[in-house]
Amino acid sequence: MGKRNFIIYINVYNFEGDIIARTMKQYPKQRENTERINDAIRAEEVRLIGDEGNLIGIVGIREALDIAEKRDLDLVEISPNAKPPVCKIIDYGKYKYEQQKREKDNKKKQHIITVKEVRFRPHTDTHDIETKVRKIREFIEDGDRVKISVMFRGREMAHKEMGRDTIDKVIALLEDVAKIDRMPKQEGRFLTAYLAAKK
Repeated sequence: MGKRNFIIYINVYNFEGDIIARTMKQYPKQRENTERINDAIRAEEVRLIGDEGNLIGIVGIREALDIAEKRDLDLVEISPNAKPPVCKIIDYGKYKYEQQKREKDNKKKQHIITVKEVRFRPHTDTHDIETKVRKIREFIEDGDRVKISVMFRGREMAHKEMGRDTIDKVIALLEDVAKIDRMPKQEGRFLTAYLAAKK
């Protein structure tokens, strides 16, 4: 299902009250807060779960709110599409804090792998290759993926084997730390290969 948009029509009137212009603006629909709490819950009756996870049963919304209020907690709609909707008695502030903390911890555990590109020419000399290989080695040891590109200009396109030799030389110099993630492939004026750290 695609994103829903809402449309606003703006009418421009003259002094006689006739529409002289009409414009249309389309805005993406704002995402509603997925959880309704306390008085924002619209159902007349709900399936209520207590603050200790015990099922209280189907009760009227007023009674559910009273139970939550007596315990100095919030009534949160956790399953709005159920018949009747399922609500739980919880400390909403604490719940949101723990949810944000979990999301933060999950983000910390994620390791973002970036792709670094190092370019060569078919006639790159040995010294320049060794310098660039040292840089690639640093990227690989930092956990990055590396795209090696050999760029051809003009008549060099007729000697693609020279570019292939350059890539093979680079791969051979890095075989102790890197593996080929994607085999060398011609992409227009570039011959490219991807390297990643050996596990």
